[in-house]
Amino acid sequence: MPFPGHVPRIALTIPISEITMQDLHETWIAIKLGGMIILPLSLMAVIALAIMIEKAFIYWRYARLPLDLLKLVETYGFPWEEMEKRLYGLHERHYFRRFFEVVIANRRHPAWWTESRAADEAQLIETSLARRLWILETIVTAAPLLGLMGTIDGMMDAFKIIGGSGVVNPTGVTGGVAQALIATAVGLLIALIALFGFNYFSRVQAQTMDEMERLGTRLIDHIRLDQGNAHEAA
Repeated sequence: MPFPGHVPRIALTIPISEITMQDLHETWIAIKLGGMIILPLSLMAVIALAIMIEKAFIYWRYARLPLDLLKLVETYGFPWEEMEKRLYGLHERHYFRRFFEVVIANRRHPAWWTESRAADEAQLIETSLARRLWILETIVTAAPLLGLMGTIDGMMDAFKIIGGSGVVNPTGVTGGVAQALIATAVGLLIALIALFGFNYFSRVQAQTMDEMERLGTRLIDHIRLDQGNAHEAA
């Protein structure tokens, strides 16, 4: 029995699926209002997303250094055989494996020679890590410009209606303004996503190369230590 002054609650029975489908339908209508410029913007969005997914996979699969291998390189006077054994556990396309194998293969040469070969390999790795990042950088610049073109096109359509016959078709004017705003918003959104992706992966690339350079210095020091011990023994 309800208490005096009690207001019964009305249960909301709207299915979540209907809300979702309605939102998707409204989003699709808004995108269509953006005009033909939405097509190249959508293509840019797909390309940017594909590049970011590819970069995330590459760094997760081929640029993560196992902790046990890192500790081994940091160990004073570690055995080279043990390091070779650890490297075999990495994928052959792993960037640190490629770099370390160059150093190991040239460890019996003078240290300056090994440093030169390691620097060449590091440059190749850096080029590989930076591949397709320029596309993200281009999208950062091009997406807002395409959005601006959509804005100009939409406003021109609105002004044609006003200048041709006065404001007798408010719907047409509203459609032109909507096209202008949607194209601008979509262009800016794509540019922001691409900008965050470009900056993030550029930072990860720099951190990877810094770590590779630091560990390469450890290996060269180990080579110098071995060569010094060999001279003393002789």
